[in-house]
Amino acid sequence: MGTPDFSVPCLIALTDAGHEVPLVVTQPDRPKGRGRHLAPTPVKAAALERHLEVFQPDRPNRPEAVAKIAAARPDVLVVVAYGAILKAPLLGLAPMGAINVHASLLPRHRGMSPIHRAILDGDEMTGITTMHMNEGVDTGDMILTATTAIGPDETTGELHDRLSDMGARLLVETLSQLESGTAPRTPQPGDGATYAGRIDKADGVLDWSRPAQEIHNRMRAMTPAPGATAILKGESLHLAGSKVVGDDDSPAIAPPGTILAITRQALRVATGQGVLDIHDIRPAGGKTMSGADYARGRGIAPGSRFEAVPPAAPRHPKEHGKDPS
Repeated sequence: MGTPDFSVPCLIALTDAGHEVPLVVTQPDRPKGRGRHLAPTPVKAAALERHLEVFQPDRPNRPEAVAKIAAARPDVLVVVAYGAILKAPLLGLAPMGAINVHASLLPRHRGMSPIHRAILDGDEMTGITTMHMNEGVDTGDMILTATTAIGPDETTGELHDRLSDMGARLLVETLSQLESGTAPRTPQPGDGATYAGRIDKADGVLDWSRPAQEIHNRMRAMTPAPGATAILKGESLHLAGSKVVGDDDSPAIAPPGTILAITRQALRVATGQGVLDIHDIRPAGGKTMSGADYARGRGIAPGSRFEAVPPAAPRHPKEHGKDPS
C-alpha cells in the first residue's frame, strides 16, 4: 500500500528481491496539471509497468475494501506513504501483520511531514524506521532503523530521494528478518516524541526578523514544495538556494529584510540575526533566475527591503490526520 514517489523504490525493491506482490493498493487517480486531467499515482504507474494488479479504493477501511485486500491473501501488509489512517480490521488481516516504512528516527517526527520537519528544525541526523503498525499515528513497535546525516544545505527534495532509497533497502532487510524470525521488536520510548503535522504554503512565508540560520533551514525545508515565499516591492517571489554568510551570531546591521548588497549571483539580505544570501528567485508565474539577474531586471538596489510578515495565528495540527509516511 503506497501512493507517492517516495513509495515507488520500495515497490521496485520488493519485486527485484523476488517477493510476490499479489495486490498493489494506492489512492484513486486525481486531477493534475493545468488541464486537470486524471493522473495515476506514481505507485500505480510503477505497478502497471510491472504488470501487477492495482486496487484504488476511496476508503480502504470499508468492509468491501478490506475484503478485496484479504482476498489477495497477503502474508504481510506493507504500507509506505499510503495517505490514510488504517484501522484494525485492515491492519490485522495478514498473518505477519502490517509493517510501515517511516521517514524519520522514531519517535521523533511522527506524522505526515517528517522530512520537511527534520530540516525545518535544523536536525543534523535523520533516517528510516520500519515498524509494526497499530491504530496510532506512527506509534507502533519499531523493527529496524537506518540513520543518515543531513547536509547543511540539503533540501527536502534531496533528502526525500535519499531516504526513499534507504527505505527500500531497509524494507527488504526487514522482511528477510521477519521471515527468519530474527526481527527485533522494540516499543517506542515515551521521551523524544514529536509530531510532524501537515506542511502548507503558509509554512513557506519567510519572516526576516528570525535568525539567518533559521530562515535558511525554512528555505531548505520548503524546497521544492510548497516553496519559500517573500514579497519585494509588491511582487510575490519564490526563493531558494540560500546560504548563511559569516557568523550567524552577529548582531543585525540593518532592519531585517533589507538588501545589503547584490553580489555576482545573489541578493545579500539582513535578518534578525546574521546575513543570508539568496541565490535563486522565481517571480509568480515566471522562471527561476539568479538573485543578481532578478535585481538587474527589476531595478532592485541595496537598501530595498522585503516586506515584513504579520504575526500568524497559532495552528494546532490534528494528531489523527492523514499520515503518508
